[in-house]
Amino acid sequence: MSEKEISEKIKAMLVENLRIPEDALENDSELFGDDIGLDSIDSIEIIAGIDTLFGVQMTGVAKEHFQSIDTLTAYVKEHMENQ
Repeated sequence: MSEKEISEKIKAMLVENLRIPEDALENDSELFGDDIGLDSIDSIEIIAGIDTLFGVQMTGVAKEHFQSIDTLTAYVKEHMENQ
């Protein structure tokens, strides 16, 4: 699966599960900062979504992997290849 496909699936999951307006969400938008403003409850939804979509566990993963769609994509891509 390409990085583009992974990022598109992650973006769709964020829009659907967290009800983030699609037009407000760019691949480099800061998910937990001023751009989108997600909180720790939202991170649980992201962890569950990544596990469901890609079979990649993110429980206990360092917060720098949750900064944006780009960082989530890189983490998923790396860990999908190692499975």
